[in-house]
Amino acid sequence: MADIAPLPAASLRVRCAPEQFEFETTATVESHPGDLGQARAMEALRFGLSIAHSDYHVFVLGEAGSGKHATTFRLLRERAATEPVPPDLCYLHNFDEPLHPRLLTLPAGRGAVLRSEMQTFIRELGPAIEAALGSDPHTERIDALQAAHKNREETALREIGEACGAEQISLLQTPDGFVFAPSREGEVLTPEAFEALPEAERNSIEERVAHWSDQLEDLLNEFPGWRKALREALVRAEHEALSPAVAHLMREMRERHADLPEVLAFFDAVTKDVLDAAVDGIVADEDEEDADSEESSRFSRYQVKLLVDHASSTGAPVVFENNPGYGNLIGRIEHVVQQGAQVSHFNLIRAGAMHRANGGYLVIDAERLLTQPFAWEGLKRTLRAGEIRIEPPAEAQGWSGSLTLEPQAIPCALKVVMIGDRDLYYTLMEHDPDFAELFKVAADFDDDLPRNPENEQQYARLLAMLARNAGLLPLDRAAVARLVEEGARLAEDSTRLSLQTRRLSDLMREADHFARNAGADRVERASVEAALAARARRCSRYPSRVRESMLDGTTLIATSGSRSGQINGLVVIELAGERFGHPMRISATVRMGDGDVVDIEREAELGGSIHSKGVLILSAFLAARYARHQPLSLSASLVFEQSYAPVEGDSASLAELCALLSALTQLPIEQRYAITGSVNQFGEVQVIGGVNEKIEGFFDLCQARGLDGRQGVVIPAASVRHLMLREDVVEAAQQGLFHIFPVSTVDEAMTVLTGVPAGEPDSKGVMPKGSLNHKVACVLADMTAARHAYAEGDGEGRRRRRTH
Repeated sequence: MADIAPLPAASLRVRCAPEQFEFETTATVESHPGDLGQARAMEALRFGLSIAHSDYHVFVLGEAGSGKHATTFRLLRERAATEPVPPDLCYLHNFDEPLHPRLLTLPAGRGAVLRSEMQTFIRELGPAIEAALGSDPHTERIDALQAAHKNREETALREIGEACGAEQISLLQTPDGFVFAPSREGEVLTPEAFEALPEAERNSIEERVAHWSDQLEDLLNEFPGWRKALREALVRAEHEALSPAVAHLMREMRERHADLPEVLAFFDAVTKDVLDAAVDGIVADEDEEDADSEESSRFSRYQVKLLVDHASSTGAPVVFENNPGYGNLIGRIEHVVQQGAQVSHFNLIRAGAMHRANGGYLVIDAERLLTQPFAWEGLKRTLRAGEIRIEPPAEAQGWSGSLTLEPQAIPCALKVVMIGDRDLYYTLMEHDPDFAELFKVAADFDDDLPRNPENEQQYARLLAMLARNAGLLPLDRAAVARLVEEGARLAEDSTRLSLQTRRLSDLMREADHFARNAGADRVERASVEAALAARARRCSRYPSRVRESMLDGTTLIATSGSRSGQINGLVVIELAGERFGHPMRISATVRMGDGDVVDIEREAELGGSIHSKGVLILSAFLAARYARHQPLSLSASLVFEQSYAPVEGDSASLAELCALLSALTQLPIEQRYAITGSVNQFGEVQVIGGVNEKIEGFFDLCQARGLDGRQGVVIPAASVRHLMLREDVVEAAQQGLFHIFPVSTVDEAMTVLTGVPAGEPDSKGVMPKGSLNHKVACVLADMTAARHAYAEGDGEGRRRRRTH
């Protein structure tokens, strides 16, 4: 096997040449629209927004900070600008059923006009009513009608009185009503005088009294009809007096809204109610403290509740609801306390985001929506029903006994765009059937794009756009080149560029801060480097403490010498969005046994499922390679030394296998090396994540102890393309002080770590003597033989004991 050479320094960081950019600063660079590398997502977005079917809503998914919000809003605004403005939405008092306010849709801008006109009408209505009902002609007519009625009653009574008087019967009015009494010469007989009359005469008088009593009763029975006629006459008089006044107040409104039959019908209902209310005596109390208050006015029911006003809108609405609670989405009905009770009216109806977005687009953050009680169910209910109904959530109905309204439902014609991460999308798709029915279009935003000269130019335009949007100083070409390199590092791939625009924007703002403090008129590479260094210092408490514990011997990590069964693995810790790598000692012990490889991390319940899988794979590799024709007669234990937290991932499986092979053969591993990589059942080394942070973590420890030109890190060959190491690491490699070894198999890794060739089998499958694999095969064969001998000897002993 050929010697494994370390990587040249040029392979450790793929640089971006500033000379490839023709501009001096981004001030002259045309901004990129922001959808770089998102052709697939943009196609899905355009399809979802253009398809007319009601259940084709859109879910935008991608990593946080990938620019999906900004790109989605840009596309929505471009599309909405070409679409018609939706109508205004209003609620009116329902004169037939006050608890069911009526919906009124008006052309955009007409709602505010109608509301203003009705407010003016209400202000002028009270004085107009008072003027009409207080006018001299109307007062004289009322007085005449009442006088005529009174005269009619009095005349009828007087005629009866005169007629019965001719028969010497007087009609008298008492506090208890009308009575008849006998009289002589105009004088009413006393009871004694009446008793003194002859019986025949008394009987005659009683007959006449009974007759006139019947006549009077018939007359009195006609009085209610006469009074009803009076009231009807008074009503006609009131109507005739008020109708011109109300018609005058409404004349111009009727002319302006003649093209809207529903508005004219509303005017008719208001006119009728005004006339009826005036006749019923509902007159303003000028001394009432809040007589001018909109809510307490006796005419407040004539107001127009403008729920959604599109007077100043251009195109379809694009609404982002930052707090998508149930009420904020669907709308709500507020209540006021009157005389200790909660009451409501149509002026207390409040619009939700779905009302404001109706006829356009509603954008919601999926995670925020799902954390709000009832909101997700309310949204689905509305989309399925195709109408927005303002009501308490079904789960909460009946919780409150207060009187509430049931406004007329509003047809729902909008497109919902939910934005969230991939895990949430797949969770909803798997566990909520309604989600799959309603959100049929997924716009999946990419996290990165291929790095090539053309895309680097487009990346420069993207950076220019981010700088302009944030109001930053322009970047010179060297700063752009440095940001391109940082984009590759964020992508964890030197051949790709990250689309995490949030992190790039933050870095540019921090670089802008350093440039301004230096009095510069542009952001240069030095400012970007200063921002990166400052960020590293701000976040260095944890890695510094870990490194200090290694330097003072608290955490045992060797960077010199050699030892069998011990190796420096590499781990990555992520805290608050920052990633740090550091070495961790892994040890292995081997003894004769039944082929078990004990993962102490798993036994202690500190190892995750993926880590446990890696241990099982390396166990399978051992058995497949070295024990195909014999039992694997060993027991081994693997552990992360001084590890007190959960361990997850399989990137240490190569290190664990190397430690196990070293313990098995007693070939010492050089501690000046650290290693990372996962291994499969064929002994092939597989790619891992966080390779840059892992290498830098070990480099920092070696540098603190003093680089001697012998230290290095073994990585998977497949991870070489991911290398975007810090400049100090690259410089150390350039000077031959630090080395990065790429390996493709465990044999290559062991050759680097031990200096002993792994050995390749000859044509007969025999390993060369002295090679690593030959030593492993010999040790396992010895263990197998020893185990057989022990088993046979133990069997003879048992037989002898049974014989005695």
